[in-house]
Amino acid sequence: MKLAVTLWGFILLCLACGASAQSLTVSTDQDAVSLTPFLRLLEDPRGELTFAQLQTSAYQARLQAWSEPSANFGYSRSAYWVAFTLRNPTGQPQSLLIRQDYPLIDYLDFWAQDDSGSWQSIATGDRRPFASRPLALRDFVFPVSLPPQSERTFYLRYASQGSLNIGLSVSSETAYLSQLEVEQLLMGIYYGGFLVLVIYNLFLFMAVRDRAYVYYMGYVLSYGLYFGALNGVSFRFLWPGNPWLANEILVILLGMTLILGIQFAREICAGRQLAPRTDRLARLLQYSMVPLTVIAPFASYRLMIVAFTVFALVACVLMLVMGAISLLRGSISARYFMVGWITLLASVIVYVFKTFGLLPHNGFTHNAFQVAALIEMLLLSLALGARVNEIRKRGYIDELSHLYNRRYFDEQLPKEFHFANRSGTPLSLLMLDLDHFKAINDRYGHRQGDRAIAAIGQLILKQVRKPVLACRYGGEEFAILLPRTSEEQAAIIAQRLVRRVAELKLYELPLTVSIGVASFEGDDFEAAVQLFEAADVALYRAKQAGRNRVVVSAQDTGSGDDSRRRPVREAVNS
Repeated sequence: MKLAVTLWGFILLCLACGASAQSLTVSTDQDAVSLTPFLRLLEDPRGELTFAQLQTSAYQARLQAWSEPSANFGYSRSAYWVAFTLRNPTGQPQSLLIRQDYPLIDYLDFWAQDDSGSWQSIATGDRRPFASRPLALRDFVFPVSLPPQSERTFYLRYASQGSLNIGLSVSSETAYLSQLEVEQLLMGIYYGGFLVLVIYNLFLFMAVRDRAYVYYMGYVLSYGLYFGALNGVSFRFLWPGNPWLANEILVILLGMTLILGIQFAREICAGRQLAPRTDRLARLLQYSMVPLTVIAPFASYRLMIVAFTVFALVACVLMLVMGAISLLRGSISARYFMVGWITLLASVIVYVFKTFGLLPHNGFTHNAFQVAALIEMLLLSLALGARVNEIRKRGYIDELSHLYNRRYFDEQLPKEFHFANRSGTPLSLLMLDLDHFKAINDRYGHRQGDRAIAAIGQLILKQVRKPVLACRYGGEEFAILLPRTSEEQAAIIAQRLVRRVAELKLYELPLTVSIGVASFEGDDFEAAVQLFEAADVALYRAKQAGRNRVVVSAQDTGSGDDSRRRPVREAVNS
């Protein structure tokens, strides 16, 4: 008999411990606490179970305590019933707020008992008008009251075509308002960041008229609006009375984001020129996204959101490959693009795994995607700046010789002359001309003449280093500006160039050059144009003296008067 009483007491103790483990004791100033460890769940595969049926002992017994750290079920066709119990041990009633932190739940029903013990229900969700929510907030927030010295159980029913995440928490009204204030501040900063990027790059577009800026702004706008729909902000402020649009706009904006993102990546990475095969695949993916985006609002939401999620992952990987190829082939803007895209890809993988139920739903897995997207936008803005510099540089590059062109030389010569005059450092200029170029064109053809120009350009690039500035001045004439280089040093460089050109073996073409050298070393010249004229005269005399040689010119003072010019010194290549 004593053994039976002891055993029965042990069973009652275990049941009591189990019951207390499933309830949460709340305090007067309750901080936000997750309800996940206190949940009891029941899956309804057909979605036909009613609340009245759930109250029967048979179904109450099927509510199982949830033991996982997160209640994330991915894309599930089942409905899920959730129960949790709150206990108020104090002598005062407590007003609490129950919050569901994932706003994309199609149908969310909530049951709570009133003071008389009768069940009251609230039917809401983002497939129902926004006014169905008890509080006008982007998340689902249910106010409840616990009488003194009481314990109450609450029920919710979840059903959704999208990813189903149960993220419940409870807090006092004061604690929630404090948390809400911080969240609104961070959200304002977040969306303000998107807006600033759009406005900033709009001004840049008006200045440079590069279409890459148009794709970028479209990409940022669609992405920002997508996150607005994802966070429930758009439903709250833009179309609260249209739940159909609140849901379908998510897939439309995701499709537009992918289309514009791919187009921007192709443009910023110069895919057509630097990675043509990858660019063709990207274009095919992009074109397939257009009809998919058009039909998305009229097709199955679950099918479309899964398809777009997979497409987003494929697009991220494909753009990563394109960026890597462009980077390897010399694109400067691809550096920033790669860092931004890798950041986005990592966050997309985390988010995709979360939406399919492979990772838990929490603050990191839900928000990492959004934070990474803003970081990516900042880096892509830097990539646009690098692209502008590349375009500007391409406008200064002679495509045949790969040296700077005359326009760039004309801009830099006065700047370098002014710096040399102000700093007291020497500045030398070499004017170089390919000998008998017309004869080469006439005898061997213009194609061989172009090859000769290209060969001289490559030779000059190999022989000079920064801060030397080498340009193709025009036709077969080149200009080489040597900052902080004396007359003697410039003559040595010129003689070396004459020898190297004569040693070139380009399809048996007899290549030689003549070079004129002039140097500014204090008060030799009053203006940059005088330095240029002196080098040009020296070049002319080198041509007159038989070509294939260097002639160095110097001037006494800066008057530019020919009567004051010192004799031209000639250095013939041996």
